[in-house]
Amino acid sequence: MPTAPKPLRVQLASALLDIVVAVPESQETVQKNADVRAHAIARKAARQASMMAATLSLPPGWMGWLTVVPEMVGVWKIQAQMVADIAALHGKQSSLGKDQMLYCLFKHVSAQLFRDFAVRAGERAVVRSSTMKALEALALQISGKLLGSALKKSASRWIPLAGAVGVGAYAYYDTLQVAKSAHQLFAADPQ
Repeated sequence: MPTAPKPLRVQLASALLDIVVAVPESQETVQKNADVRAHAIARKAARQASMMAATLSLPPGWMGWLTVVPEMVGVWKIQAQMVADIAALHGKQSSLGKDQMLYCLFKHVSAQLFRDFAVRAGERAVVRSSTMKALEALALQISGKLLGSALKKSASRWIPLAGAVGVGAYAYYDTLQVAKSAHQLFAADPQ
């Protein structure tokens, strides 16, 4: 007997975990002064995310709805690679795990969800290890917030060109926020 399709929120949480659990490899090398290279990586990733998001948001109406999840997942993959590259610049690629990836990708989206996962010590964020169950619960909460945000912005799917510009601009900004979180986390964390 075929199983019922999963709700969109659960599908989004599953996609989120797939991205986070599989930490991408990086070709970047440790840099003494990683700021300049991290900035270049962030700008390149922001441009890629912006172009992907804008392009996928071009289809009008109901067809635009079909591109919401692939757009979000595509942007997350670009951002995950960027986080891995920034970690590598700071010599942290080998210690980069799902906790740090989740923290970097979504800290700016919903900081209160990370109270159980992050401890602030001055300017330094120390990410604690967690269980897969806790990560799944967190991913479900984040996906709910992101889905709600996507639904609110769905009007842009009905105005293709203007909507694409707005979605692309947001993806650019969002990617820079992820880069900022990653750079702060890995630059402040001594090995």
